[in-house]
Amino acid sequence: MAFPLALILPALLPAAADGLRGIFTRLTGGAGVRPANITEAIQFMQAEAEMAKAMAALDAPSGNISKWVADLRASFRYVAAGVLILAPYGMLLFEGIFRIPVGTDLLLNAQDLSGQAFSFIFGDRMYRFLRKR
Repeated sequence: MAFPLALILPALLPAAADGLRGIFTRLTGGAGVRPANITEAIQFMQAEAEMAKAMAALDAPSGNISKWVADLRASFRYVAAGVLILAPYGMLLFEGIFRIPVGTDLLLNAQDLSGQAFSFIFGDRMYRFLRKR
């Protein structure tokens, strides 16, 4: 059986991050960055625009790629989480069909990873749903 902390932490990670953000907002009064004059305000907006351009350039695919490659690239984290969630069941199926032992340690590690991916995906969605209420 998976260690409970390994399942609980990924589910609570979005709530903890949001809580930390709330603490810093309360400590700073929600002020964030306040420029002292117009010149600083303009420089701050230019820096934000440059950062947004850099982030978009990092995420943009190089060259002309087909739509299915771009879609697969955008959904990769969900594909990887699906593979992690289904991996223990695939190992059990492999062991059942081919009668080759997978190994208890490998199967338990795969179950831990499966539980963590499942907890993170559905814990994040549950937290978003609860925040809307």
